[in-house]
Amino acid sequence: MALRTLDSLGSLAGKRVIVRCDLNVPLKDGIITDDGRVRASLPTLNALINAGARLVVASHLGRPDGAPDPKYSLAPVAQRLSELLGSPVAFALDTVGESATDAVAALEDGEVAVIENLRFSPGETSKDADERRAFAQQLAQLGDALVSDGFGVVHRKQASVYELAEILPSAAGLLIEKEVEVLDRLTENPERPYTIVLGGSKVSDKLGVIKHLLPRVNRILVGGGMMFTFLAAQGYKVGASLLESDQIDTVKAYLETAQQSGVEIVLPVDAVVAASFSATADHVVADADALEDTPFGASGLGLDIGPRTADIFADAIRSSRTVFWNGPMGVFEMPAFEAGTRAVAKALTEVDGLSVVGGGDSAAAVRQLGFADSDFGHISTGGGASLEFLEGKKLPGLEVLGWP
Repeated sequence: MALRTLDSLGSLAGKRVIVRCDLNVPLKDGIITDDGRVRASLPTLNALINAGARLVVASHLGRPDGAPDPKYSLAPVAQRLSELLGSPVAFALDTVGESATDAVAALEDGEVAVIENLRFSPGETSKDADERRAFAQQLAQLGDALVSDGFGVVHRKQASVYELAEILPSAAGLLIEKEVEVLDRLTENPERPYTIVLGGSKVSDKLGVIKHLLPRVNRILVGGGMMFTFLAAQGYKVGASLLESDQIDTVKAYLETAQQSGVEIVLPVDAVVAASFSATADHVVADADALEDTPFGASGLGLDIGPRTADIFADAIRSSRTVFWNGPMGVFEMPAFEAGTRAVAKALTEVDGLSVVGGGDSAAAVRQLGFADSDFGHISTGGGASLEFLEGKKLPGLEVLGWP
């Protein structure tokens, strides 16, 4: 089966189309600090507007635990969407109540309404399939068709993602279509050399990806907090750096498998070690085999890859034809520990081939560091979803749309 796309829905002129987006943007004091996900929804929304559909935009934001919470309201998102679309966007004060019903009824062809946070209803994320379906039935009253375009949630069996797609005629939007196309290229016949760059805090979050991609890649670069578990697996002392000691044996096995398979796992040769977890902490560069031989001793914290490692990683990335990156190289939010992540991001912009930033913290990092989305081949909007796709897992929000 193939992924159902917008064409499969036929003419949408005059029809109410629920568009399940992922507008889960970061907010600070009610202000959006990164509108990347809102911008990513625009191609699908504009295509539907041009088709004469009446758009009912639905999304979650944060984790409001199944009850209304003003700090998780989508009102700022509706305002930003109006600015980006250059036309008014109505905002419903509820999800399936009177306000939503009235807002949808008032829509004319090509107009847009945003309904309030889906997760204000416990049925959206319920573990009980009957509760999810009951909520999906209520949502279905607002639309004639569903366009699923929230890639960041396709790995979740939630009412607006799964059951609603069973109830209404449904198809993937342009964003999900692009995500699937790009991620499929990373798993099926990628151009070589093929490098994956893994960072972030926990090895355990990336084990599935390592296992599934190990037979498919040429090299794996390991940075971020997870690098210290790899270094510990080599017998190095890592001070007070983040360490998952229960994963050391698993990491050793992967290192052995990689060696037998001819896959190069590139580990840091140096790291930036700090006296404490603070933007103003004293810090020094130390060799990977001497992380405790600093003025901070065993209490030192590794908070970034070192400059030699950054150069090695950048050279490996630039020499590749396909690169997938998930997870920052250090605590990029603090200027003293952003250099490793910046070096990796810059190298990705110089790849002669396909470069993919795997969503989540990686996407936030490149934007915070001043890179544009257009600098990369693709920036995924779903960190967890993209990882599970690359792990070879079945994603319910894609299966219900006919993939694979």
